[in-house]
Amino acid sequence: MSEAYKQAGVNIDAGNETVRRICSHVKRTMRPEVLGDLGGFGGLFALQKYEQPILVSSTDGVGTKLKVAFSLNRHETIGIDCVAMCVNDIVVQGAEPLFFLDYLATGKLDPSQAESIVQGVAEGCVQAGCALIGGETAEMPGMYRDGEYDIAGFSVGVVEKEQLLPRKDIQAGDCLIGLASNGLHSNGYSLARKVLLDDRTYDWDELVPDTEQTLAEAMLMPTRIYVRPFLELKQRFTIKGAAHITGGGLVENVPRFLPEGLQAEIDLHTWKVPGIFKWIAELGQISAKDMYRTFNMGIGFVIAVPQEEAAPFIKAAEQLGEKAYLIGKVTEGTYGVLFTGGEG
Repeated sequence: MSEAYKQAGVNIDAGNETVRRICSHVKRTMRPEVLGDLGGFGGLFALQKYEQPILVSSTDGVGTKLKVAFSLNRHETIGIDCVAMCVNDIVVQGAEPLFFLDYLATGKLDPSQAESIVQGVAEGCVQAGCALIGGETAEMPGMYRDGEYDIAGFSVGVVEKEQLLPRKDIQAGDCLIGLASNGLHSNGYSLARKVLLDDRTYDWDELVPDTEQTLAEAMLMPTRIYVRPFLELKQRFTIKGAAHITGGGLVENVPRFLPEGLQAEIDLHTWKVPGIFKWIAELGQISAKDMYRTFNMGIGFVIAVPQEEAAPFIKAAEQLGEKAYLIGKVTEGTYGVLFTGGEG
């Protein structure tokens, strides 16, 4: 290898070692449409069996949740978060995620750490049913502190044109089904860290009130990936629209699939808010309005279905392993989201 480049802070051998380590994890994600192996200048994917295919793409990162991973020196689930933030956004438009690419940047490449991160990416891809067909690992001395990195992802999915969501026939009376989150997912961490770690400096082994989770477990719980159950439910029910509840919470994300003249009416008594959110609100003296506009508050995904399909939809979702709740309905109005049953 180039000794001069190594003295400048870039270790080509470490990069080659990283590629060797991640190959077995990448192979877990393969689909029949993938052409070639790792090492090409671009990932190859053969699009098949579609009459009017619409490609749907999404890109995202993990945000300041990375600071938690750095503090705990635990990196095995961060990749799941990165995949989730992309594929959950794709599937709300009715598309099946096909492939994923990741970008990992660090100041000094640690092959063991990189393998742990990419192992999580591969696990996320397996959960979503998409292939990890490429990526980039960048070693940039001086850009990051020792042990720190950034990760971003990019994913592409496909849907037949006639099955694209949201549908145009969403109407007042349609029901809103909420699928439970795993907790914070990957949003609101700047506020959560300020309240729990900067202002109060709780230990990582502190138990979250009303739960058996430690603070560390709660803060690193990977974002739930809803792709497989959603696509299964889409085959069996009339899904009219959906929203991935990320930054902006229920307030900002649910209205994104509603046409003009309609709003979401959500009953806050229909599900139990997880303890981590209650703790943050109490310690930080944060209003309910701000909480519901920052965090998912226990609902990671919202789906609109006709009223007559709501009950069987919830039953089917639960059979697929989801916790599902009838959280509200679509009504006429222009408020975006109208909360009932409590302060929102």
